[in-house]
Parts: sequence; C-alpha cells; structure tokens
Amino acid sequence: MSNISTSLLFTILALLIMMSAFFSGSETALMTLNRYRLKHLAKTGHPGASKAARLLQRPDRLIGLILLGNNLVNILASSIATIIALRLGGEAAIAIAAGLLTLVILIFAEVTPKTLAALHPERLAFPAAFLYLPLLKLTYPLVWMVNFFANGLLRGLGVSPEGSEGQALSKEELRTVVAEAGALIPQKHQKMLINILDLEKIRVEEIMIPRNEIDGIDLKDGETEINLQLQNSPYTLMPVFDGGIDHIVGMLHLRNVLRALAQGDLSRQQIRGLCDPPYFIPEGTSLNTQMIHFQRNRRRVGMVIDEYGDLLGLLTLSYLLEEIVGEFTTDPSDSVADVQPQDDGTFLIAGNANVKDLVHSLQWELPKDGPRTINGLITEYMETIPEPGTSLLLEGYHVEILQTNEHAVKLVRFFPGKQVSSDT
Repeated sequence: MSNISTSLLFTILALLIMMSAFFSGSETALMTLNRYRLKHLAKTGHPGASKAARLLQRPDRLIGLILLGNNLVNILASSIATIIALRLGGEAAIAIAAGLLTLVILIFAEVTPKTLAALHPERLAFPAAFLYLPLLKLTYPLVWMVNFFANGLLRGLGVSPEGSEGQALSKEELRTVVAEAGALIPQKHQKMLINILDLEKIRVEEIMIPRNEIDGIDLKDGETEINLQLQNSPYTLMPVFDGGIDHIVGMLHLRNVLRALAQGDLSRQQIRGLCDPPYFIPEGTSLNTQMIHFQRNRRRVGMVIDEYGDLLGLLTLSYLLEEIVGEFTTDPSDSVADVQPQDDGTFLIAGNANVKDLVHSLQWELPKDGPRTINGLITEYMETIPEPGTSLLLEGYHVEILQTNEHAVKLVRFFPGKQVSSDT
C-alpha cells in the first residue's frame, strides 16, 4: 500500500463506494420486485425477469451473496480510508476519516441507491441479475458455508428457508390489488372483478324473483287461457304448475310448443310431457356456488326452496350474471322495476321493489344486508303494517305510505333527499 499514490487510493475508495451502492441498491430492487409481474414477464420470455426469478427462488443464497460482496467492499473502503487518513493527518485523522466515510456510505451507498431501487426496482434488478447468476456460481462454496450457519440458526428458531409458500393473496388482498390497479384496469372491469370476488357473500334468495311475482302456467286453467298466456309470454322458459305454485311440474321451453301452438292442437298432456324436470336450489346457497351448479347441471333457471321444501322464489342465470356485469339495461329508470318518477322529484315505489336494485340504480343509501323489499324494510322498522297516510323517516329518507292491504305495504311515496331525524 505504501507504493500506491494517495490519488489512486482515493480513486479505489470511490470505486468501492460505487460497488457498495450497487450491492445495496440491487438488494432492495430484487427484494421489492412485484412477484406477480415478475412471473408474468418471465413467462413471456423477458431475459432479465427470468434470471431474477431464478435468483429469488432461493432468496437466502441471493442475500448471502449480496451481503458478502457488500461487506467486503465496505471493509476494504474502511481500510483504505484509514490509510489515507494516516498519510494526510496522522493517527488523529483516523476518527475524522471514519466519521466522514460513515456519512458518505450512508448517503451515497445506502439511502440514495436503496430509495432509487425502491422507486424503480426493475431498472436495477434485471441488469443486476445478469451479474449475480455467474457470480453466485463462482462464490457458491463460500455462500453455501455462510448460508449453512445462517439457515441452521433459522431452523433453531423454527423457520425453514426452503419452506416458503410464496406470496399467495387472500380474497381481501386481491380485492385491494384490483381496487389499486388504477388506469391499468378500466374502472368497469375493476367493478366486474370485485363483483366476482363478492359472489360468495351474496345468497340466492337476495336476488331471486319472489314467489308472488313468478309468472307461470297452471295446468288447472282452461286450454284457451293457457294458449293465450303462451302466445303473449315474454319469456323463453316458464314454470308449469298443476294446481298452484307449490305444485310445480317442471320448466317449459316455449320453442318446444311453438309448432303445436301454431296448429292449435296443444293440450295439457303435451305441455306436461314437454316439461323438463324442475331444478331446485336450497336457500342460503352462495352465488359463486350456484354459478358452478348451473354450469354443471346445464341449467339456466332454478326454483329456490327453504329447509321445509317450500318454494321461495325463482332464480335465473341472467339475474346471477347481472351481479357481475351490472344491469343489462342502459336507462337507470328502466333498471328498477315498479319505480315511477314524479314531476315533483319524488318516486312512487311498489312495496315489492327490490332494495338492492334501488341502491344500485338510484344510489340511495339503504341497507342491503336486511330485508330485500321496501315492504320488508318498512314493516321491520315499524314492526307492524302501517295504515295509508302514515309518514316515517326511513334511513334518513321521508317515506309516505299510500296503499296497503292486510299482508303488506303495496305503494309508497319516496322523497330522495336525506333528512336528519329530530329525535335525540
């Protein structure tokens, strides 16, 4: 060292600090890579991503290699700084040199490169991977020895370096990833993906057509009435009953009866013979499970029943798909059944109007985890069937009861502006 000039020592010291910055920055870059993007790039044949993915299969070896290099250059830098201090100021300058070197390494070899690497990990990680793979092969015995003792210590603490399961995401974490995707995923697609994740939370009875709204064919009716109903039906599939909704025969596809219907010789017995067996859905089935069942059984319509076998309603595949892609209609006023906007800004709403439809289409803040209809929401709140003319404040909205019968609220006037209750 005595034969080396001071200027050359300063040059070597600067190179060592640069190498230290490289080791520190590349470590942060490789460890902060998005593992899912890395897998995608590796599958598409990106050379840097492929090599980085190989290195990260055993992060203990990669960290051992980087720390070996980083500590080596830092120790060499400290030794050279000491020699320079002795030449320039004697032993008294050693402490000053140590302090200055610590500050320089902290700023230029630690904080700055690590911050840059954390902000742009791929820019440093992928080029560094080309250097680290051959370097790991050259220094493998030394890296293996270091990892042997380090991994032994980890195993003593109950941690297995080889037993990592990766970075699997839970549903809630995946929902956060989708929500934070920003411009990478269009907002409409984000909503659809989140709706898919939420299917498990929604039960079939929340979106079914309730039994009192099911439109079907009753074989006890006259043949003329049945034929007229078939001719005017807007549906391709209709349930067939024999003496009431609780006595379901099956599902009739209208294309199977078009020829006989046109010839005027369609009989009740023919209708019965053309019906597919009814498909029943237990109450409480989640939508994601039911979607699989629809696909497996090649069905598009099912009858929802409770634990006693009583019919609760009807569920169609199109209703289920609307929970993912949204309403198929484009006009918000058409997307909610039984809602009539008034000139004064209020809405006339049928008691059987679905609460979730009102929330989705009109953006009203009504509870979606309680009763499914406006009638249910009002009767639960009042604990009785109110008289016509009754006014109440429901979830902050002024509601006026217009029509009722012995069993339910039939029609209400809804004032959309939220109000503050005067109760204290």
